[in-house]
Amino acid sequence: MVGGTRGIGLAVAELLAAQGARVLVNGRDPEAVAQAAQHVSGIGYAGSPADPTVADDLVEACVAEFGRIDILINCAGTAEPPGSSILSITSAQFRDLVDAHLGTAFETARAAAPHMVAQGSGAIVNTSSFAYLGDYGGTGYPAGKGGVNGLTLAIAAELKDRGVRANVVCPGAKTRLSTGTDYEQHITELNRRGLLDDVSFQGALDAGPAGHVAPTYAYLVSDLAKDVTGRIFIAAGGFIGEFARPTPGFIGYRDHHDTPPYTLDEVHALIQDG
Repeated sequence: MVGGTRGIGLAVAELLAAQGARVLVNGRDPEAVAQAAQHVSGIGYAGSPADPTVADDLVEACVAEFGRIDILINCAGTAEPPGSSILSITSAQFRDLVDAHLGTAFETARAAAPHMVAQGSGAIVNTSSFAYLGDYGGTGYPAGKGGVNGLTLAIAAELKDRGVRANVVCPGAKTRLSTGTDYEQHITELNRRGLLDDVSFQGALDAGPAGHVAPTYAYLVSDLAKDVTGRIFIAAGGFIGEFARPTPGFIGYRDHHDTPPYTLDEVHALIQDG
């Protein structure tokens, strides 16, 4: 359980433990890891799995303790700096954000997938966000979450015939990342500028408890979801939804074998009409 010491991650760890799963809890704060592991009667491993050595050690610790690894859930994440935008963020801050989200998902999947393939089964659930759409602003956070979506879909396609499933959850819950004056001011400003509609605005300020999100994660790693893979789900309060898989739309076509490239005016006309 990566990022399992608080918020959504801890709620998921609690539910999995209640369902009979043996849980390894991971986080960057050793004291928080120890407390969470004791709370779910599991084991803990502190460190950032964006570091490949930590990711390897984390998976090996799970295999050594439990004999196998059947489930990998990533709930780790970090918020954008207050007021962050493409006009103010530094390159180092951007890289740190992408590493915290996409890097963690990649390194843990890289470490866990060979074990799952060898045993012929396994379930991976990564955490993304509505923010990947860009509606909430930011830079490294939406970029990292968008990367998590693409990576997870690729893992699902590659490992489908090897017995390993991979899905994404975009959760909405009241956590340390979605509370506080800076967060409320940011959401209010996005709504004022017309970037965030009123429904999304209200939902962002009145998110449900993390426990309402946890069942979707638990379902996706259960045998009930044995045929579910390569999908991006939404879980927020009492709402469960899904982002449809993007498909290309038709704007225009002509055979490149016997026609010249489009002129700029032709492209303009096609896009305007489309």
